[in-house]
Amino acid sequence: MTGLNALKLDANVVVLGKDRVGKSALTVCFLSRRFIGEYGNIESIYSHNVVMDGRDITFNIWDSPCCQVLRNVNIQSKKVQWANGFVLVYSICDRASFNSVTKLIQSIKDFQGMVKVPMVIVDNKRDLNHRWTVLSEEGRMLTLTIDCQFYVVSAAENYYSVLMVFHGLIDRIWESKSAIKKQAGIKDIVKSMSAVFARRRTDSL
Repeated sequence: MTGLNALKLDANVVVLGKDRVGKSALTVCFLSRRFIGEYGNIESIYSHNVVMDGRDITFNIWDSPCCQVLRNVNIQSKKVQWANGFVLVYSICDRASFNSVTKLIQSIKDFQGMVKVPMVIVDNKRDLNHRWTVLSEEGRMLTLTIDCQFYVVSAAENYYSVLMVFHGLIDRIWESKSAIKKQAGIKDIVKSMSAVFARRRTDSL
């Protein structure tokens, strides 16, 4: 892309994690700068336009009320295939939610068939430090093994920490899409050169 189109990006984002880790609160905080603590069992896709670092970004955010570890289920595979990037959320108060994130990572990679998938890991409910069962260092160690970004947030108290989550993911998605386009461009060049050499060989016969 060139010109103004080069600064536009549509980003399909899926927010995943166990029930009651704060996925909807995180999403709504990003969209509205407000914290809402209680949500019904509703699955939603939100669209949100923002300008980030001079780029016109359209977020399409798929927020699920709960998420079991991805298995061979049509709706889960549909989410993974649709997404350009993932926000994986666990609660510091729920050890099982942290364990499920580690399984989600591998499941996403298996579905997408990519070694490096744009994703960020979110350590949520930092305002409930007195109830922690997961150390933030464990989350940091996990992100080092898969080369993704890690954020410690409280959707209930700090909008700017939530904003950084989506900023960070957009950078990853932008890098991924640019790399894919670059690879496609190289393949096109190689194909064109092969066609030229093939014609020359044919002409010389």
